[in-house]
Amino acid sequence: MLLGFYTFLMIAASPQPLPGQQKATKSAPGNASASKEETGTAVFYSDKLVGRALASGEKYDKNALTGAHRTLPLGTMVKVTNLKNGKSVVVRINDRGPHGPKTEIIDVSGRAAQELDMIKDGRAKVKLEVVEDAKK
Repeated sequence: MLLGFYTFLMIAASPQPLPGQQKATKSAPGNASASKEETGTAVFYSDKLVGRALASGEKYDKNALTGAHRTLPLGTMVKVTNLKNGKSVVVRINDRGPHGPKTEIIDVSGRAAQELDMIKDGRAKVKLEVVEDAKK
């Protein structure tokens, strides 16, 4: 019995994943694409914000394929996939946000929202995948 308990402790403390589990990985600073993937809600910028300054210093352009993320480096290219309809678009992170609930993981521009077919609903459940790290 003691050997069984010891074996349990060794497995529980092991950094290796159990069969059927994926090993968790962290992105190194400056290496956003190291298995960076998220699932959550996307929302889109109001037209009222057109022309306002963003965290990158750019002005918001509703016709650009851009987005806001809380932590990804500005300039990171992210593929956003609408999980309801499978439509996807690649956006460049140029702002910080979203500023709503933590379940909201990205704000996208008006054009990106159109490409994702989420205008009518105002939000969409999405998957984010880093496709290109920010240029240094």
